[in-house]
Amino acid sequence: MKYMLLIHQGSAPTPRSEEWDRLSEDEQKAVYADYKTINETPGVTSGLQMQGPEMATTVRVEDGEALTTDGPFVAVKDALGGYLFFEADDLDAAIELAARVPAARLGGAVEVRPIVEHERS
Repeated sequence: MKYMLLIHQGSAPTPRSEEWDRLSEDEQKAVYADYKTINETPGVTSGLQMQGPEMATTVRVEDGEALTTDGPFVAVKDALGGYLFFEADDLDAAIELAARVPAARLGGAVEVRPIVEHERS
């Protein structure tokens, strides 16, 4: 089964932020090491870190016309900070990996969502 792990940043510190600068050098190195280990886990396809929701553009279509508005449109605790894909035997394995994502222990959360796989004809 394939899963998408959506990393909700919450209050977890991110590099180049005041919160990040308050972490010790050892804590910062541990976060980087944890993400490196996760990305090297068999079955993981790493995603990318996204810029904050204030950089978002939301697109809606009304009467056939694309309308855009600037973000943010989510509370910071709900902001999606990044993602990765994981091919695992079961949900328990995906949950175990999600629990290793630093954001989950530093004030954020990780949403584990199964991927719908369509048969190709």
